[in-house]
Amino acid sequence: MTDTLFRKLQERLDLYSMGFPATASGIELKILRYLFSEDDAVMFLALSHSLETPASVAARLEQPEDDVAARLDDMAERGLLFRVKKDTGAKYGAIPFVHGLFEFQVKTLDRELAEMVEQYFEEGFETAMQAGAECFLRPIPVHQSIDARHHVASYDDAVEILKSKPRIVVTDCICRKRMQVVEKGCGKPMEACFMFGSMGQYYLDRGMGREVSLDEAVAIMAQCREAGLVTQPATAQNPSGMCNCCGDCCGVLAALNKHPKPAELVIANHLAVIADDDCTGCEACLERCQLGALSMNDAGTAEVNPDRCIGCGLCVITCPEAAIQLVPKPEEDCRMPPTSMAEQMMLMAQKRGLLSDQK
Repeated sequence: MTDTLFRKLQERLDLYSMGFPATASGIELKILRYLFSEDDAVMFLALSHSLETPASVAARLEQPEDDVAARLDDMAERGLLFRVKKDTGAKYGAIPFVHGLFEFQVKTLDRELAEMVEQYFEEGFETAMQAGAECFLRPIPVHQSIDARHHVASYDDAVEILKSKPRIVVTDCICRKRMQVVEKGCGKPMEACFMFGSMGQYYLDRGMGREVSLDEAVAIMAQCREAGLVTQPATAQNPSGMCNCCGDCCGVLAALNKHPKPAELVIANHLAVIADDDCTGCEACLERCQLGALSMNDAGTAEVNPDRCIGCGLCVITCPEAAIQLVPKPEEDCRMPPTSMAEQMMLMAQKRGLLSDQK
């Protein structure tokens, strides 16, 4: 019975976001048993991905509302559900594995869970991340890497994204935290991910982050840029969060790195180009690139592999000779991000063929 229950839980999670696919080893079930009790699993399966009141859930389960409310709140406090608090009361909803169950363990993550997640990524989840990358995160260029003559859409400008948010919450990067816990940390900035809106409030409510001013957020972005981190907001034009990622630890970048043409897997509308006459062959850009898009040619100058360049611009601000530029891709090669998080999730479901299956 227990195996059946947790398999049902895995199958439900596989319907959300990038999924939660089964593996031959069953490591995904070990993760679920670590996070959920049997009662937790039953409650999660009773929920939809839409926000609901305890009264609504209690009526469906035919259980006392106070008992259901207590269970829902306890699960939300342990990062097993999403919760939105309003003056009229709290609402709760089921969440994906990412962004959700995994990220919500950022303050409690221990070595046992980190090692299980690492195994799961290697055995099953990296393929899911490759398939769903364009609907999850999108790399945007470092502002300083764009020539002033080129227009940059506000949704491709990290500072403009921050300016548009009435509340900015910064939190630790779950990916770097995971690697640090298993003693494989890269040493890059930990406090580097931003949450906005109701997601930001949830992080505040649970003590997973702290509210910062626009000025401090911009300063954190500058530190991330200097550390060579790739800025990746959620794919929507109006994102609920924005990460600063490294190829050493980030699950998405690691999955992209294992693909021969990562540029095809993301919405990225800029490309690095190198002026051969200005390049001195110092190789500084090779080290900076998180996706191995740069290499040295027979002439001793750097060249860009467009199949691997995701247009982050880190190489541009690294080049001591200003030999690299970030230019917009041809219009026919550009893609418009979804306008909202709802559209982003619909696009994800459509890509995965799940629209008719979601409950």
